[in-house]
Amino acid sequence: MVFDYREMDLPSADRLLCDYAAKLTLSPGEAGETDLISLRKEGFDDEALTIAVQVIGYFNYINRIAESLGVDLEPEMRPRD
Repeated sequence: MVFDYREMDLPSADRLLCDYAAKLTLSPGEAGETDLISLRKEGFDDEALTIAVQVIGYFNYINRIAESLGVDLEPEMRPRD
C-alpha cells in the first residue's frame, strides 16, 4: 500500500478517501463539492473531512519541502521502481 493503495482490498469509504487524497495531491483544481458529497454519503462528517484535508495538505507540503531540499528517504522506505 505504500506505493499504490489501488492494489489493496479496501472498504469503499477508505478507497474513496484515498481517491480524494490522490486528487488533492495530483490535481487539486479538479476537487470540489461533488467529492465532498460522495465522501459524506460514505459516512464522513464535516469534522472528519476537515481533518482529512488538513492531513493531506500537510503531507503534500512536507513532501514538497523534503524533495526540494533533497532530504534522504527514511531507512525503511525504498525508492519507487
